[in-house]
Amino acid sequence: MAHLAQKILRKVIHAAAVVALLTGVASAQSLMPGLNLSADKPPLTPQEEEKRKAIEDSYKSALKKIPDKQKSVDPWENIRPNPSTSPKTKQGQQ
Repeated sequence: MAHLAQKILRKVIHAAAVVALLTGVASAQSLMPGLNLSADKPPLTPQEEEKRKAIEDSYKSALKKIPDKQKSVDPWENIRPNPSTSPKTKQGQQ
């Protein structure tokens, strides 16, 4: 009878240890109590709006300076077969 009680006690202790470890992992995934990630930000001042607009304008002008992509630089371009046939038609040919 004592042997059975030891087995049960060992299983209970192991189960409690697993629950404690999983609870620690789950609590580590939650947000920190003082951290607020919501979108309720105070309105911008006129100076901040001007600064953001200047940054956005400079970003857009920098994007316009990037040259357009001319042609794909693919050294295997002429070696690969054209993917014009679908896999279904290839299976039908066999």
